[in-house]
Amino acid sequence: MSILNLPILIQDVAATKADIDAIVGDMGMLWMLISGILVFLMQAGFTLVESGMTRAKNVVNIAMKNVLDIAVGSIVFWFIGYSLMYGSTNGWIGWSGFMYNQGPADLFFQTVFCATTATIVSGAIAGRTKYTTYILFSLVMTAVIYPISGGWQWNGDGWLAQMGFIDFAGSSIVHAVGGWAALVGAALVGPRIGKYINGNAVTIPGHNKLLATLGVFILWFGWFGFNGGSQLAWGGDDAVGASMVVLVTNLAASAGAVGALFLSWFKYKKPNLDMTLNGALAGLVSITAGCGNMTEGGALIAGFIGGIIVVFSMEFIEQKLKIDDAVGAASVHGVCGAWGTLVIGLWGVDGDTAIGLFNGGGSAQFVTQLIGTLSYAVWALVTSFIFFFILKKTLGLRVTEKEEVEGLDLSEHGTLAYPGKRQREIED
Repeated sequence: MSILNLPILIQDVAATKADIDAIVGDMGMLWMLISGILVFLMQAGFTLVESGMTRAKNVVNIAMKNVLDIAVGSIVFWFIGYSLMYGSTNGWIGWSGFMYNQGPADLFFQTVFCATTATIVSGAIAGRTKYTTYILFSLVMTAVIYPISGGWQWNGDGWLAQMGFIDFAGSSIVHAVGGWAALVGAALVGPRIGKYINGNAVTIPGHNKLLATLGVFILWFGWFGFNGGSQLAWGGDDAVGASMVVLVTNLAASAGAVGALFLSWFKYKKPNLDMTLNGALAGLVSITAGCGNMTEGGALIAGFIGGIIVVFSMEFIEQKLKIDDAVGAASVHGVCGAWGTLVIGLWGVDGDTAIGLFNGGGSAQFVTQLIGTLSYAVWALVTSFIFFFILKKTLGLRVTEKEEVEGLDLSEHGTLAYPGKRQREIED
């Protein structure tokens, strides 16, 4: 080869590298969009889980709340939330103007995460909450509560990110924030009529276990995009990393279901479907923060323990705290979200390097994870209490006793999910 052709060869190599980089960038964008679409589908999963685990007379109300979350959340997060989360920040609050975004793929992906946080609250307060009140809280959650705290870590200049806090896909940022808000909402709105008799909790069975089961499968499926898409890139090491994230996500979900299944079988003498379904979700939440920092075995153990935790947590909140969480949202998302964040500091890894307390990585990461976990819990509990308390004292949180007994489908929306015999009985 003539030395005179060397500049041309260098130009060709540079052009080839630029083409490869462009393809990798396009593949990353496509992966984010597909993952975002999967996360969008999780709204359908939440709708089925919440409606299946509660009474038939409130199904339309639950469906309307889930439609509201994605519709209002999409508009509000596009207009102001993304800027508060990813704009120029002082470490605590970001801002780069209204309608700011860093690209349509990223905006869409982050939007569906935001809507997920809001819809976690819906199930906990099902069956007795005013629809107008829920609209306002959903707006506040998607415009203020979630974006500000989300930027603490996912905005690279956030104070928790600078500290080295890890929450890969949102055990605390998304799930714990939604779960703790759900706990506050359920406490302030009060229990459903008939939930407590002489101080003892009474089981109010869901009307359709099949819907709830299908909903969990849809959530499980969507979670592959939730966690896998949080790699935010595809190609080479990123493709391997995203694939590993999907693998450990599935392992943790499976372990969570098994853990809750056998514990509930032992405690109640029969395998309990509700607990098993919540165990699967608990396993998913338990691996969401650490899905990029966990070995396969570590994920399995984290998910299994999450499935155990959720059974005890649901009983404690219902029977000891006397808080009526209709679907166990606070336990699945709040308590297990905290567990999933902390477990990184116990046996997490960074590549081949141990960073956990129990695998030789020392205590530094655990302390950082503890600070982040407590920060998100306090933020969610305090801010949601303020807004729920204001709504309670002004518009009111709860429907009347007559409306609750009749069902929110009729009293709030003027229709029934299952017309026919039920409608005739009401008219009679």
